[in-house]
Amino acid sequence: MIGGLIQQGRPLPIVLGALCRLFDAAAEGYASSVLLFDRSRTQIRHAIGPGLPAAYTRLLEGLPVTSDDRACDGTQHEKPESIIAQLMADILREDNGRALARTYGFKSCWWWPILSLTGVPLGVLAIYQREAGGYAPFPPALVQQLTDIASLAIERTRSDENVRRSEMLLAKAQRLSSTGSFSWCIATDELTWSDELYRIFEFDPDDSVSLEHVIARIHPEDLPSFHALVERARCGGGDLDCEHRLLMPEGTVKYLHLVADGTRDQDGQLEYIGAIQDITERRQSEQVLDKLRTELAHVARVTSLGALTASIAHEVNQPLLGVITNASSCLRILAADPPDLELARETARLAIRDGQRASDVITRLRSLFSKRGATSELVDLNEAIREVLALLFGELQRSSAVVRVELCEGLPPVIGDRVQLQQVILNLVMNAAEAMSGVNDRARRLTIRTRLHKGHCVRLSVQDAGVGITHQDAPRLFDAFYTTKSGGMGIGLSVSRSIVENHRGRLWAEANAGHGATFSFAIPRADEDVPAPRAAQSTRPSTRAVRGAGTSA
Repeated sequence: MIGGLIQQGRPLPIVLGALCRLFDAAAEGYASSVLLFDRSRTQIRHAIGPGLPAAYTRLLEGLPVTSDDRACDGTQHEKPESIIAQLMADILREDNGRALARTYGFKSCWWWPILSLTGVPLGVLAIYQREAGGYAPFPPALVQQLTDIASLAIERTRSDENVRRSEMLLAKAQRLSSTGSFSWCIATDELTWSDELYRIFEFDPDDSVSLEHVIARIHPEDLPSFHALVERARCGGGDLDCEHRLLMPEGTVKYLHLVADGTRDQDGQLEYIGAIQDITERRQSEQVLDKLRTELAHVARVTSLGALTASIAHEVNQPLLGVITNASSCLRILAADPPDLELARETARLAIRDGQRASDVITRLRSLFSKRGATSELVDLNEAIREVLALLFGELQRSSAVVRVELCEGLPPVIGDRVQLQQVILNLVMNAAEAMSGVNDRARRLTIRTRLHKGHCVRLSVQDAGVGITHQDAPRLFDAFYTTKSGGMGIGLSVSRSIVENHRGRLWAEANAGHGATFSFAIPRADEDVPAPRAAQSTRPSTRAVRGAGTSA
């Protein structure tokens, strides 16, 4: 009977109460009780004794187990028997209000410790006699059986409590982190979900869920990749890690991150056990951040416009002057008698060339300072550098910079936003020129290099001979709104780093061995199966020095 109560998981006081009643019925004149300790073994948690007066057992609830703190601090300085002996001595003291009063009708008491399998005291089995007597007439085997059953019941109950507590903590952790767990048996397509996963998918926890129900929730645009994931899982394609979207019935979209490990159950069947996290808030925050970053990047480009005003005027004025000059010459040639038609045609072609050059300058400026979303395309960094240097021709001339361009021939393209990458190049070149503005004792040498980096990346470096980087400035160079320039806003390098990191790359700075500093960024090259704008086999760098400007390599 007692074993059945334990297997049913009945509350511990009921099980121990039934054990005491079983003993009391077999031993006339005796009343048994169990004093159950709390987990810290510092006080009595329950005093269970159906044959004892309720008033007496209530007095024992919460009684300190020992006055010696060392006995219950987990180090077990004293044996369990001495701990329990001290407790029972305190209970049975004549001057203690909890002592056996004659009005309760008990004259004698015997006690035995209830120990766990590891010897930790769980409680006390105490047997009271209504008449004074000598040695307790209980066979040791009977007492041992009673304490063993009590120990089994206590440990089983505490184990169940631990399981329930773990499940509660797991459910709470899943709720707080918006993460649900699942298992998926490949052979039967059986799914087992946690409550949090039902909440994420907005299914009724009382309903069974199939793979078809899940597929019905997948966003239509993500269905091909999700089907491919399912097929890979069925073929035993290893662990799973992916992100996909849900399209809910009311039209809202949820972003989920799935991870799962493939294992074999006891029958050798493939089973995936994993977790799904709702990352919708994170994705929405990233989208907002990307929008703000785009706005900030546009602000950074616009703030550069003031510094480029003189260069713009220089670049546009020269071709326009050429158009006017060539057009005037063409008119004089045509007015001659007889007119030199071939010379007139050549002069007209020169005018058209200069007009196209002016148009190209305006086009580059409009694209650089336009406000538009990021686009992905194949970008030739060498060509991007040439365009930026053409735009900065006048500015670099006025700064007296000696520009040296070392571009790696056959450099593979990268995938990214051309305008954003040109913004990074422009910012690094302008910073290098400004860093040398106060240098008068050496050449203001500015070197721009491209090369392969660690095999799978393309690296661009801008080296100057300026004032260099101090130890104080180095850790904060790329922080937003931190600047070492008196008139700077402190957003150029911060925006540049964000752009490079959005291209899955890295931007860093190094102090030169002599004077100045080198700023570099490296971003992954385009996949080999993506056609490049033009193919070239040589990777030998081409080198050319240009004094005062860097319009070509």
